[in-house]
Amino acid sequence: MILKGMLKGLTALLLCFSLLSYAQQPDVLLLKTYDSSQDVTGWLMSEKLDGMRAIWNGHMLTSRQGNPINAPQWFIDGLPPFAIDGELWTKRGDFENVLSIVRQQTPDDRWRSISYNIFEVPNQSGGLLARLAVLEDYLTKHPQTFVKIIKQSPISSSNQLKTDLERITALGGEGLVVRKPETQYHSGRSADDLKVKQYQDAECTVIGYKAGQGKYQGKTGALQCQLLSGLTIYIGSGLSDQQREFPPKIGSVITFKYYGYTKNNIPRFPVFMRVRPTE
Repeated sequence: MILKGMLKGLTALLLCFSLLSYAQQPDVLLLKTYDSSQDVTGWLMSEKLDGMRAIWNGHMLTSRQGNPINAPQWFIDGLPPFAIDGELWTKRGDFENVLSIVRQQTPDDRWRSISYNIFEVPNQSGGLLARLAVLEDYLTKHPQTFVKIIKQSPISSSNQLKTDLERITALGGEGLVVRKPETQYHSGRSADDLKVKQYQDAECTVIGYKAGQGKYQGKTGALQCQLLSGLTIYIGSGLSDQQREFPPKIGSVITFKYYGYTKNNIPRFPVFMRVRPTE
């Protein structure tokens, strides 16, 4: 009986360690912000998709925070036996819908509308195009319609970059990603991998609400948010009618966009974008 109890305890302990390992945040590529004074001629650019980041390590699909994603078995079975990194995405401006699909504990048929858009093949040798070619070769032999490689286009001039950014933004896109083609794979942030947007974005924590007025009487007029610096701002623009009636919970971390800073170093014209996923 004593031995049996010890074995049960050991099994429980191993299970605990296993669950902790699942939640370990993966060491992945992150982007710095593009400075318009930087010359990126000859680099590669692609659209920055507003989907949910998903990391496949060859065995398990997880979020950027390291939590398992409950994808259907047919989806998992279609992934390669090596690591890939990308966005679960449907279309521009559909982030909340993607999140609602992916967050289901039991995946449903809505997963059929999601594609896995790959921008990196970690741990492979060579520059970006060589690494992506590893996946391209695999998909030639094992085709999967839901796994897509994000198109990478060479940048011929700063004017081309500006024109493409304006085009993508006008279509409802989030922006662009520019990357130095010969850089070997790495994790973390680097000056060789940049996000390009017409606005800046940041995160803050919801700490309260400001009551609405006029047509928003009885609803949320603005979110009271605390920045990482400790400063408090109010964000009302960008909230839908439904979000004003059922606002993000206190303690939620949200992403907002803004256009530079005031003389008091406060983000100018903040606009709500989305609640940061906890998965």
